[in-house]
Amino acid sequence: MTGSNGQLAFDLGHRPAFGRADFLRAASNAEAVAWLERWPDWPAHALALHGPAGCGKTHLLAAFAESAEAVARVDACGLSAEAVPGLVESARVVVVDRLDALADEAALFHLWNLTKETGRFLLLAGRQAPARRPVRLPDLASRLAATQAIGIGAPDDSLLAAVLVKLFADRQLKVGAEVVTFLLGRIERSFAAIGAVVDALDRASLSERRAVTVPLARAVLEREFGDLPPP
Repeated sequence: MTGSNGQLAFDLGHRPAFGRADFLRAASNAEAVAWLERWPDWPAHALALHGPAGCGKTHLLAAFAESAEAVARVDACGLSAEAVPGLVESARVVVVDRLDALADEAALFHLWNLTKETGRFLLLAGRQAPARRPVRLPDLASRLAATQAIGIGAPDDSLLAAVLVKLFADRQLKVGAEVVTFLLGRIERSFAAIGAVVDALDRASLSERRAVTVPLARAVLEREFGDLPPP
C-alpha cells in the first residue's frame, strides 16, 4: 500500500525496498509517479509509461506493484494468450513490462480487451509510447493509440547524484562529494550502471581495505568498465 503521504517507494537495487523517507522523486519521473499515485482514479482502464533504457521504468513498476492492491506483472516477451485469463482473474492491475519485446500481439489485444471488460486495469511500459510502436494488428494499434501515455525522462544529475549517495549509504560507505562528481562524469547515466559501479566499488573497498576515493574509483572503472572518457 502507499504510505500516509501517498508516495511510492523505489527499490534501486541493494535493499529490497525503500521507505517513504528514501523516496527519490525528480523532474524526470514526477509526472509518471503522480499518475501511478492516482490509481485507481485513472480516466481509462489502461495507462502506459515510456522512456529510454535506464530511466527507472522497471523500478517504478516494482514500487507500484508493492504499493497497489493485487498486481500481476509479466514481461511482454513471455505474454501468451493462454496466460491472459489467469492474469486477469488474479489481479486488479496487470502490468506488462518491456513492451518493446512483445512477441504475441494477439495476446496483448486479448489482455487489453479482457481487462476492460472485467473492470481491471492495464499498465504498460516500454521505451516508446505505444502509439509509436509498429503494430501489425489494426485493432490493437487503435487501442494502443488511444492509451494515455506518460513519458519518463533520463535521470538528471541531481537524481543520479542522490541515487549514488543513497546506494553508498546503504552499504555504509562514506564517500566525499568529489567521488560523486568524478563518477557522474564517467559512468553510463542509468540506474543499472550506478548500481553496478557502487557494487564494484564496495567489493574493491572490502578486498583492498581502502576507503572509496577518487583514485580507487578511477582504478575500478578502468579495470572493470573499460576506458574512461576524458574528465
